[in-house]
Amino acid sequence: MKKMLKKHFGFDAFMPFQEDIIADVLQKKDVLVVLPTGAGKSLCYQLPSLELPGTALVVSPLIALMKDQVASMERKNIPAAFLNSSQGAQEGREAKQKVLDGRVKLLYVAPERLMKEGFLEFLSGVEISFIAVDEAHCISEWGHDFRPEYRKLGELRDKFPRAPFIALTATATRKVREDIKSQLRFKKFAEHVGSFDRKNLNYIIRPKQNTYYHILGYVEDHPNWSGIIYCHSRKSTEQVTANLQSDGIAAVSYHAGLPQKERTENQDKFQRGEARVIVATIAFGMGIDKRDVRFVIHHDIPKNIEGYYQETGRAGRDGKQSDCILFFSWSDKMKHQFFIDQMRNAPRADVAEYKLEKLIEFCTSCSCRRKMLLAYFGEEYGDKNCGACDTCVDLPAAA
Repeated sequence: MKKMLKKHFGFDAFMPFQEDIIADVLQKKDVLVVLPTGAGKSLCYQLPSLELPGTALVVSPLIALMKDQVASMERKNIPAAFLNSSQGAQEGREAKQKVLDGRVKLLYVAPERLMKEGFLEFLSGVEISFIAVDEAHCISEWGHDFRPEYRKLGELRDKFPRAPFIALTATATRKVREDIKSQLRFKKFAEHVGSFDRKNLNYIIRPKQNTYYHILGYVEDHPNWSGIIYCHSRKSTEQVTANLQSDGIAAVSYHAGLPQKERTENQDKFQRGEARVIVATIAFGMGIDKRDVRFVIHHDIPKNIEGYYQETGRAGRDGKQSDCILFFSWSDKMKHQFFIDQMRNAPRADVAEYKLEKLIEFCTSCSCRRKMLLAYFGEEYGDKNCGACDTCVDLPAAA
């Protein structure tokens, strides 16, 4: 495996947990992997797919990312393909034939396509080595991004009884982890849960007053830093972007209302450093691999701690000190509460309200932010002062 790691990925050594996880996958165990953003979760299924006979099935939630993921694998000489609605009929037939011919080691597919009867019939003629479920927290109704189609994935046990699951996520509380294992019918399994502590991240909460003035000042004070600004709505995303551009900041927007071509171009500009700042809704971020993001700013509060943790986790993936700044207001809380009150599914509304209250507690407490963040995910932080949040030390980053 280390020789293959060097050959295909160019690394001399595994990151923490990777080697043990890969060993469990090769032993055909069900595996639950909970590691923070940037910890190399994808490699844990990409590399063993080369060793095991057959094709590894990768359940991916975002169609927009699959093409990039497959292109990345092909650059590493790992035969991969995707099947989704973005393909033309001829392209789809060619990809299917490659799979049937055994010329694909990784097949990426969205859960909506995967669980269709016709697609499962097609897969019945394919040797499936294992099933990797990316963003596995989507399985759980207690997860922060529950998707009903993910809930059906356990049915694949009946179709492919010999294929183990590897479920991967960056954000899962104990309750969510138990639900994932239950829904996927884990039997002989291994569980790998890393620390949620990103030691190089500074957590800063500021009152939402003169917000744009503070954001502009921060960006101007760090002229060589690249970062992400998250906004709740498309309208505020466009407004903040326009304001930054008028003030001479190289900024671009990213939200679901933009044409796909423009979204891709803006993301590429940010990746290449042509745009120093990307202002985005939560539609942006999954799968991005820009390691030198120095700041993540939340212009509006997110819906829950899981979302906050996942979004701030895009900062400092190179291990260098980075700032996570959130502007808090009670009016933002009421906006989220309004949408919760409109939910027809009472149990899901209760979960959403509980998660929102936990986020408000995190934002308004005088306790160590890091300690509270880790405690939410069931991890104890031993130090009294983390030295890297606004309640433990005076961090003037957003002042």
